[in-house]
Amino acid sequence: MKSLRNSVQLIGRLGKDPEVKTFGEKQKAAFSIATTDSYKNQKGDKVEDTQWHNLVIWGKLADVAGKYLKKGSEVAVEGKLIHRVYETDKGEKRYITEINVNDFVMLGAKQ
Repeated sequence: MKSLRNSVQLIGRLGKDPEVKTFGEKQKAAFSIATTDSYKNQKGDKVEDTQWHNLVIWGKLADVAGKYLKKGSEVAVEGKLIHRVYETDKGEKRYITEINVNDFVMLGAKQ
């Protein structure tokens, strides 16, 4: 059975085109997707709650993402949650949560 300890699956739409960078022979694609849930509040009004998720893809999948994913594309992703900390030039600590994508599927009609 596939490990369930740190597994994330999301379906959402890209907020912008993937940013692809090359490090030696390895590529990295970074982008964000929005997932939206809706529910009815106590008054019966429909409320939409949108969450943004930062995604990172490495290797050959990064190349595929850079070529075929565009702002507004719907995508299903599977990966693991990563938390990291870095320090800015001014010495401030910044905290980042992102999903390291293992696989993705493009959804919706061909564009």
